[in-house]
Amino acid sequence: MTPRRELYTLVGADLLSNLGTRISVVAIPWLVLETTGSPTRMGLVAAAETLPYMLSSALATPWADRFGVRRTSVAVDAASAAAMAVVALAPWLGFGTLLVLVAVAGGLRGIGDRVKHVLFKPAAERAGVPLIRLTSAYDGLARGMTLFGAVLGGLLIDWVGVTRAIWIDAATFAACALLIGVLVRPPAPAQPAPRESYLRALRGGFAYLRTDRTLLTMLIVVSASNMFANASVAVWIPLWVDRVLGDPAGFGLLLGVFSAGALLGNLLFTVAGTRLPRGTTFALGLALSGAPRLLALALSDDLVVVLVVTFVSGIAIAAVNPLLGAALYERVPAPLQTRVLGISGSVAFLGLPVGALLGGWSVAVLGLTPALLVMAVACLVLTVVPLLLSRPTADRPAAEPVASTPA
Repeated sequence: MTPRRELYTLVGADLLSNLGTRISVVAIPWLVLETTGSPTRMGLVAAAETLPYMLSSALATPWADRFGVRRTSVAVDAASAAAMAVVALAPWLGFGTLLVLVAVAGGLRGIGDRVKHVLFKPAAERAGVPLIRLTSAYDGLARGMTLFGAVLGGLLIDWVGVTRAIWIDAATFAACALLIGVLVRPPAPAQPAPRESYLRALRGGFAYLRTDRTLLTMLIVVSASNMFANASVAVWIPLWVDRVLGDPAGFGLLLGVFSAGALLGNLLFTVAGTRLPRGTTFALGLALSGAPRLLALALSDDLVVVLVVTFVSGIAIAAVNPLLGAALYERVPAPLQTRVLGISGSVAFLGLPVGALLGGWSVAVLGLTPALLVMAVACLVLTVVPLLLSRPTADRPAAEPVASTPA
């Protein structure tokens, strides 16, 4: 297999598992609703998956380095397939067992996502594909899978039932494990990584991230951006739609328009990204993707105005993830990539649960319009000001590994 085909296989396998994950995002809550009728238990299941995902993304990576990144990817995807197949039996196993299985599946998916992304860089280098182009194209395709998977999940529940829909998710993980296990063969490293204790290896990842001010700043502002984005989806946009439109279809319309803008932005950035100044583009993407959406909701009851601003914000966000991904690949030394990418993913996702709480609290205290105005200013301050103060370059070559402290 040619290097370029191997890269396409790797990315395609990852996107296939993403598709299955999006199906289960719809199917598992529906399974809980069908079997228990409890919204509280639906929330517990979502939390049971999210927390292990975040923890394993960071804490399991030293073991992945020791076992081998490719072998870890194959093993955790195969285990994920088994876990999801058993989740489908949850009505007969009980709710407690379902929580455990979903937590296991979330933890496996966290480490699986991280190690597959570590494989992207060497595969892209062998194929001669610029990293910024790969990260941009992947971000766009992943967004497309998110949209398609959510729709497909609902359709599959209607067509074949919720149990079979979850089995289809399990099949996507099995197919991903098979594709990478058979068709992806990265060359062995010229020098094997030194054997380290678990704690020393984990400290090495944290130590490097602390020394790279640019990466740390980028991760912090992306986490803040995720916080405001999740608050918008969970609270602010639904409340605006209910107050102004009175039709829940408007909620889907706004989310769809934002995603359409992001897909267009990914296409544009994939073509032009290699020629744009990275630090400036990253800052502009964050500035235009967050605060303007909140201001439009606060200051206008005109759906057309809000849709236009939302679409432009979607275009702007398309540059953020690819630039962060390229910076991680280019700046982090190869022996530390698994650990640092895992820790970085956890840091970037920290804003998600905080955002849901922030959205509800802000409206309860201030009311919707004042909350949107205050949070628009806060969004701009927290996502752009740190970049102006640190002036990140986002393209420094990778440094030598940082020595970790003894275990």
